[in-house]
Amino acid sequence: MAKDKNKAPEQQPDRQEQVFLREVDEAVREDQLKTLATRYGIWIFAAVIIGLGSLAGWIFYQNNQGEKSGLRSEEYIAAIDSVRQNNLDGAAKALEPLMDAEQPGYRAAAQLLQANIALEKNNPKKAIEGYAKVAADDSLPKPFRDLALIRQTTAEFDLLKPQQVIDRLKPLAVPGNAWFGSAGEMVAISYLNMGKSDLAGPLFAQLAKDDNVPPTIRSRALQMAGVEGIDAVELDSDEKVVAPLKAVAAEGESKE
Repeated sequence: MAKDKNKAPEQQPDRQEQVFLREVDEAVREDQLKTLATRYGIWIFAAVIIGLGSLAGWIFYQNNQGEKSGLRSEEYIAAIDSVRQNNLDGAAKALEPLMDAEQPGYRAAAQLLQANIALEKNNPKKAIEGYAKVAADDSLPKPFRDLALIRQTTAEFDLLKPQQVIDRLKPLAVPGNAWFGSAGEMVAISYLNMGKSDLAGPLFAQLAKDDNVPPTIRSRALQMAGVEGIDAVELDSDEKVVAPLKAVAAEGESKE
């Protein structure tokens, strides 16, 4: 017990030193924080404000976009309803706010419908101009542009040279493309108009065999393939058609 009492006075300075060092350390940290706050406080405050402002702006933008999309949807539905009621003038008027809409989808749909209305009102020139505008607008989704190109070519098919039709629709007139039916049929007819039945027949046969092609086009293609001496019904292998199709592709490339 005596030894423990003798050690206590020796340990006391160490404890006091530890307390003193802790107080010094805390004082230094406090001074550093004050210096940091004084030197960078305004920038930290500004960063926080900017961050909160950006978050608020993003939330507002999302809500605003949602409201605008809802409004565009109502306008487009109103135009569709007018078309169903055969009120083409009313539909055209309802589409006017959508013609320059910020949303590419609504803008493209409105311009296409406006062109369809012009065609229905026996104004092919205005319709063709409308389709051409959509087809050439790279800011619009590609499916809309491809549809516009198909509609444009259909509307002015009789005014175009066969080679123009082939050059225009060649990228779409391939199996697997969503527009293979419409594009392929016009390309095949153009080959016939050029006297190239050896290229038209196999293409008609391929259209007739493709389950993804609309039934009306398949039916016509089946008949045309038969006229050209190809029985598409009896073709049990794609090899009989693929080879001529390769010739079609090569012929088209040689024109470029």
